[in-house]
Amino acid sequence: MRNKWYILLIVVYILTFGFILDINGVFAGEVVLTANLVINVSFLAIIGILFLFSIISFIRLNSLTGAMARAAGEMERQFEPDRKNLWPDYRKKPEPFSNTTLNRRFAMYQKHVSVHTDKKGNVTDACPVETYINEALVNQVGRTWFNTNISGAMTGLGILGTFLGLSLGLSSFSGNDIFTISENIAPLLDGMKVAFHTSVYGIFFSLIFSFVYRSLMSDAYDKLDRFLDAFHEYVQPKVHTRQEALGSMLLYQANMAGSLRKIQELLQGNAQAQLEGVEQIVRQFMTCMSETMGTELGKLGRSLEQSCEAQGNCGEELRQLTERMQKMLESCNTLNEVLAHTVDRQKKVEDTLSDTCERIGNELYALGQMRDMYEK
Repeated sequence: MRNKWYILLIVVYILTFGFILDINGVFAGEVVLTANLVINVSFLAIIGILFLFSIISFIRLNSLTGAMARAAGEMERQFEPDRKNLWPDYRKKPEPFSNTTLNRRFAMYQKHVSVHTDKKGNVTDACPVETYINEALVNQVGRTWFNTNISGAMTGLGILGTFLGLSLGLSSFSGNDIFTISENIAPLLDGMKVAFHTSVYGIFFSLIFSFVYRSLMSDAYDKLDRFLDAFHEYVQPKVHTRQEALGSMLLYQANMAGSLRKIQELLQGNAQAQLEGVEQIVRQFMTCMSETMGTELGKLGRSLEQSCEAQGNCGEELRQLTERMQKMLESCNTLNEVLAHTVDRQKKVEDTLSDTCERIGNELYALGQMRDMYEK
């Protein structure tokens, strides 16, 4: 209900206007001092015009922040069933808001993200939505530059009415003795009525407007924060950074190194097992055949020995192949170390950028505090 409190301004203004007309005898048809009535009506007309401009800006502000709140609720509703990032749905969504200003700003954000999206659909540059939908937009729509001065204007009008009323009373006051002074005391009191009336409702309107304005802006900022939180949690596109690409490359290289190591162990085990198995078979065969068939089988034994030598040569070649694969594995490890060093340097650059952003944030916060002090 805080976004509807500007209705209080309308109610208070109407009651005050009726009260001023009543005490000046308009409803009873007994207007005593026309100048008094003219000054009060003129001041109330000026205040009414200022209130009208403010109420129009409040209605526009409620339309903007209401659209933000509805969009945040819609994002949360769409996210709940699948719990997946909603950016693919919002990437080209034409009108996600029920407000023209927000739709125009969000279209600018979509264009910025599309420019920094590669062919694979990866977003390469982080662009916060606060660049386009932020407190500055809320202040612009709510005419903060105008409404922050209304309370002071009300107080100033009250003081101005005080001096006008006193001037009006003193201009009608004349006399050199007690008798003439007593006759002119009534116009002086009428002028003082103007002075006190304008001062009272000027200060009263100033207090009421300040309370209503602060409540409306507080509600607007709350809805803005709710929308930004929902957008960051449900819609904000994930940025594909260079560090993530390097991490994927390192993971690929590590998997490749593990595969090469397994192949090396497998080849070493197979070569040794084959060599030992052949030698054992040859020895057993030669023993059996020598016992049964004599020298004719000796030639066969020599042939088998030659086969063993060939198998040994084959084992040597396998060993050389293993050595070459070991060197390849070492090269992969060296590449992993270089990539890890690159990632460390990237991390240092990221930390430096983070510190710079933090300093800039502190400076922006200090400027914000100075702005708030200036507005107060």
